[in-house]
Amino acid sequence: MKRELLILRHGKSDWNKPVDDFHRPLKKRGRKNATRIGVWMRAQGIIPDIIVSSPAVRAEETARLAAEAMHFSEKNIVKEPAIYEAGWNELLQIVRSLPKTAGRVLLVGHNTGIDDFVLFLSEGKVAIPPDGKLMPTAALARFSVAGAWRKIDPRRTRLIGIVRPRQLASDGR
Repeated sequence: MKRELLILRHGKSDWNKPVDDFHRPLKKRGRKNATRIGVWMRAQGIIPDIIVSSPAVRAEETARLAAEAMHFSEKNIVKEPAIYEAGWNELLQIVRSLPKTAGRVLLVGHNTGIDDFVLFLSEGKVAIPPDGKLMPTAALARFSVAGAWRKIDPRRTRLIGIVRPRQLASDGR
């Protein structure tokens, strides 16, 4: 079975709200970019079988908005508590435990774990943009995966590309 791992960092969060980190919502720009990346995914035909998201408000909201833009059922969004504050190794274990029936999975999480996971899977063979931000908010990394999820490692993945919201037109294309 051909597999793809899509890794999405949550949209820009609103630091002006007097809430703890877990409950921090998206800013208007974060909501717009989450929708924009979902529209782009739909236009490219990159629809996941499942979405696995951190339960933190900003990540869950990003997952929901992207799903809505893809015309993807929210019932196929799985909240995985371990993604919140996960490092690359925890994210690797989460991916290794994905259902074998899933061919394309969208993982929605946070930095610095997301950056480190993308660097790990690509063996550091990814160009860092001039601004130094590998995975800015609402950026999507796309990997092809050879073999079973339980065996995923850098030798079995190939970075197809990273899409950042700034690269997309306002309608997501």
